[in-house]
Amino acid sequence: MKTPRTQIAGVIIQHLANVSPQRLAKEVAAYLLNENRTDELDSLMRDVVAERALTGTVEVTAVSAHRLSEAALKDIAAEVRLVYPQAKQIIISPKIDTNLLGGVRLEFPNAQLDLSLRAKLNELKTLITYGKDAISG
Repeated sequence: MKTPRTQIAGVIIQHLANVSPQRLAKEVAAYLLNENRTDELDSLMRDVVAERALTGTVEVTAVSAHRLSEAALKDIAAEVRLVYPQAKQIIISPKIDTNLLGGVRLEFPNAQLDLSLRAKLNELKTLITYGKDAISG
């Protein structure tokens, strides 16, 4: 019987404080290889990030077209606090995507908050085409 991913994620979180990241990565890789579960790595890491968010450490990837300023990072932290008011620590990992026109897309482990210009334009297009009820409902 294979160990549930959430249980593995819990063990990883327990070891975060006691083991170097390099050693932990090697141990996780060895376990996944041994159990023939390497295809679950992305899902496992999402589970780890989601579990850490429940304990107050929220990790978010901020995708933007350009490098984010300190002011933008502070604004992003404020947005994250709206989604996770219990956050004790917010870790923002910036990521550049030149396909974005502008704005930012915040990627959480199990959700996404799209504040990009494209999303705003799509919202405006829907509003013009279908009316206010299509946006709010």
